Amino acid sequence: MRLLPKQESIPELLVGNETADDAGVYKLTDSIALIQTVDYFTPVVDDPYMFGQIAAANSLSDVYAMGGEPKTVLNIVGYPVKKLGPELLAEIMRGAADKVKEAGAVTIGGHSVDDQEPKFGLSVTGIAHPDKIWKNVGAKPGDVLVLSKPLGVGIITTGIKRNKVTSEQEKAVTETMALLNKSAAESLKTFHPHAVTDVTGFGLLGHGSEMARGSDVTLEFTLSNVPVLAGTYELAAEGVVPGGSKANHKWLSNDVDYQDISDSEQLVLCDAITSGGLLVALPESEANEYVAKLHEVGLNQATIVGRVTEKSDKWIHVVR
Repeated sequence: MRLLPKQESIPELLVGNETADDAGVYKLTDSIALIQTVDYFTPVVDDPYMFGQIAAANSLSDVYAMGGEPKTVLNIVGYPVKKLGPELLAEIMRGAADKVKEAGAVTIGGHSVDDQEPKFGLSVTGIAHPDKIWKNVGAKPGDVLVLSKPLGVGIITTGIKRNKVTSEQEKAVTETMALLNKSAAESLKTFHPHAVTDVTGFGLLGHGSEMARGSDVTLEFTLSNVPVLAGTYELAAEGVVPGGSKANHKWLSNDVDYQDISDSEQLVLCDAITSGGLLVALPESEANEYVAKLHEVGLNQATIVGRVTEKSDKWIHVVR
């Protein structure tokens, strides 16, 4: 981010690259703001249709995290067509198209290149009212933190590659990644969130650190309250942890006070996630009702995972 060219400040640019927010926002009219984001990655599951679903859900998530409604998408493809043939790519794109349709958006085109390793994702455009944009900054002392999906995606998918997980665990992680954040975002619109982000590649503590820094506060997470996919802690204790999660842990070493939390538990909190849930800072008086709404729409593992305090010596505190 530091190396990007500085963007000239203009009134229409509501969210640019000067922060670590989830998407860019440009004001078109007094009632319409354009939200734009892009993401793509290599396969995290073997099933090409489910990979397309997951990639689409992951890309759409940034629009939901800004309080927007996805409208159009462009496919971004890197693919060795001579090596793998067109059929697998067709399944990836079919999975993505079905997920885009579920989101109420439409696929209008895309771009592909011949690549040695499959890569797929979406560029997504959404809209929102300029006065109702959610940002990943603005959390206030006294707020509580709600997480809508469980952690452990990076560790479980690494376990899949190493033949360390059960079929039930593989099914659970696939369904979690393919689940849109649409319901979590729509349920939030009747409340008054102060800061919102989605938990993806930097893990819960990485994205939490961005929220804390931007809001000039400290976030305190309670480990026992954090929802985690079954088998995650056991795999982490065995050393089944992706490189991205280890890199997150190292990057955050000066930002987090872990107290008596074990190294493997720390890695779970730093786990690099694909298509994770929303992390929301909102008034304590609204939190239980929001969690109840999430449970009503099927997000049964959503829960209060921490609180916001005045800024202290670290951006993040973790208590057991």
